[in-house]
Amino acid sequence: MSKITLEIEELAKPIVEELKLELVDVEFVKEGRDHFLRVYVDTPVGNIDISQCAQVSEKLSELLDVNDPISQNYYLEVSSPGAERPLKKDSDFEKAVDQYVHIKSYEAIDGRKVFEGYLTSYTDEGAALNMLIKTRKIKVLIPKEKIAMARLAIDFSKEQ
Repeated sequence: MSKITLEIEELAKPIVEELKLELVDVEFVKEGRDHFLRVYVDTPVGNIDISQCAQVSEKLSELLDVNDPISQNYYLEVSSPGAERPLKKDSDFEKAVDQYVHIKSYEAIDGRKVFEGYLTSYTDEGAALNMLIKTRKIKVLIPKEKIAMARLAIDFSKEQ
């Protein structure tokens, strides 16, 4: 995380906790000529609604008017992380056990750097997945230190 996103996370945490929400992620990105500060929030149970996002946006915006670590102009966006929610903290991975996930690794493991499958466990050793490669079921363990990016994913191979 960058210094800016860490500072914004520290500003946003009390607001989010006061509203009994969960801070999922903070990102500060440049797209074209514009900069965007994106804050992703969710509820511990159920689905977040637009009014809850608006409350966070309003309170955070007021705080940023006084104590803003970002020098350039930017757009503040507060939203749900969506169906493909990022997995960043250990608790995110633990909640995702038995769910379909997408993981990218820093280096190849068994000849691959991209993994999709059902997360069967998450321990100090890493993330264990059951994957389907063509018609073959395989198990793979991705060590924690090798996980570059992880998120929930949608399993399109399942019959509806």
